[in-house]
Amino acid sequence: MPRKSASDQPSPSFEDAMAELEQLVAKMESGELPLEASVAAYQRGSELVKYCAAQLERVERQVKVLEGDMLKPFATDDEDDEDDEDDEE
Repeated sequence: MPRKSASDQPSPSFEDAMAELEQLVAKMESGELPLEASVAAYQRGSELVKYCAAQLERVERQVKVLEGDMLKPFATDDEDDEDDEDDEE
């Protein structure tokens, strides 16, 4: 029976990938994994980091398109109050 590669498996959601990554990090930090399991955990963690980074980049590109490449910081309440005062003058 042919073995499935990681690319044959369905992609997890960003949140699922982050949760799995956090679990792997906790196991690795515990120091209780044998060497082979540590190497496998590191490899899987590396794949998850790449996947999450790619997802974040994709979403960032979508946001830039939606904002017309003109990302603006959110206005704070203080800035809104100052703008209102300027309008009154």
